[in-house]
Amino acid sequence: MPESALVRDASTTALLIVDLQNDFLHPDGAYARGGQTSDAIAALPARVAPVADALRNKGGWVVSTQFTLVPGKNDEPLISPHLKALRPFLGRGDFAPGAWGHRLVDRLQPADLVVEKVAYSAFYMTRLEWVLRKVGIDTLLVAGIVTNGGVASTVRDAHVRDLRVGVLEDGCGAFSRQAHETAITDMGSIATVLRCEEAAEAVLGA
Repeated sequence: MPESALVRDASTTALLIVDLQNDFLHPDGAYARGGQTSDAIAALPARVAPVADALRNKGGWVVSTQFTLVPGKNDEPLISPHLKALRPFLGRGDFAPGAWGHRLVDRLQPADLVVEKVAYSAFYMTRLEWVLRKVGIDTLLVAGIVTNGGVASTVRDAHVRDLRVGVLEDGCGAFSRQAHETAITDMGSIATVLRCEEAAEAVLGA
């Protein structure tokens, strides 16, 4: 599907930003403290920002989905076993609701809608579908991390909900270039793959 055909009406289009949060990206965030950094991921906010600006200028929406570690007793986070095994450095205060590390990075602020998520897909056990329907969004431009995790799961769940989906190829990232490229290729069967510059132009031309 051509980019211009994907974005039919900017007012019913949203940039869906998956997990571009301080704890993932900022030098003082949880992942940097744990030694998990990526130059490719750190570069994403600057690439995605023009798409967000275009949507704001045309009356569209910016939606931030934010990975969350729900605090339990004594503020110890409730962490899935697979994640604890992969990221043993995560602990108390990381990705906590309302905390600095939980928030969308400054470069992409403000978001019109914010949705907490607890798993890869931003639709799993969240209010995302409800708020998208409530404000009349039928088209998503998806960016964020990681391409083969949160992005891919969210895109597939959006597809089965009959939402029109575009994936911003250079607005997504993973800790492996191969993982990123494979995921982008796979998503091409259910979504329009385009670059951030193309998405911004499509929005401004809608």
